[in-house]
Amino acid sequence: MQQLRLFFIALQFFTRLPIPGWVGFEPAWLHHASRYFPAVGLVVAAIAGGVYAAAALVLPPAVAVLLSTAAGIYATGAFHEDGFADSCDGLGGGHTRERVLEIMKDSRIGAYGAIGIGLMLATKVATLASMPKLPVLGALLAAHPLSRLMACSLIWRMEYARAEGKAKPLAQEMRGGEFAIAVLTSAIPAAGAVALGWLPLPALGAGLAGMLLATLWLAHKFQQRLGGYTGDCLGAVQQLTEAVFYLAALACVWN
Repeated sequence: MQQLRLFFIALQFFTRLPIPGWVGFEPAWLHHASRYFPAVGLVVAAIAGGVYAAAALVLPPAVAVLLSTAAGIYATGAFHEDGFADSCDGLGGGHTRERVLEIMKDSRIGAYGAIGIGLMLATKVATLASMPKLPVLGALLAAHPLSRLMACSLIWRMEYARAEGKAKPLAQEMRGGEFAIAVLTSAIPAAGAVALGWLPLPALGAGLAGMLLATLWLAHKFQQRLGGYTGDCLGAVQQLTEAVFYLAALACVWN
């Protein structure tokens, strides 16, 4: 029951979706809810995949993908997209650690953020629209949980860069056993996508390799510029690795 509560706490933190009233809330639960970040990704994948599958029955692929992407953004409240945009603004416009953190905390979006999130969304939509229907479903099912696992790896291995922050209660600590739960809850959907024949195994392997490289690159940049990570950094990792997975999967499917 406590594990179920932690899942719902993570769902409440990372999405707009309502949770049952019996769950309740204790601030201490946030410290351990990050283990179910990939499981939240599975819920988002189910929403995005369901919208795509329904829309693709009556609409062209590009429109179905666009509606699917919009549904996923609505479900999360653009939580991760906002983090990606803030990270683009901070890393693009700041020259010192303090200035980067100050820019990332600013709720206004700058040129780097606007251009970055525009290109990111365009890349995801164009990539998915270029795939056949079943690989799109397989890519959504695998990429959403796995990209959130990549974000969890920062919580697991790096230090939080701010003294205070919205994500700090969720992100200040992650033990090895908790990370193992995150790995399991992201591996099962990915394996299921392959077992169902929705995603070729080489596409999953290429996508995962691309995700790992992108995560290492971003982690190095965050450590170099900030001395750790922030909540915005987690969103940036999730968004970039999701897009990289789609690109790698498309490269395998296309060929």
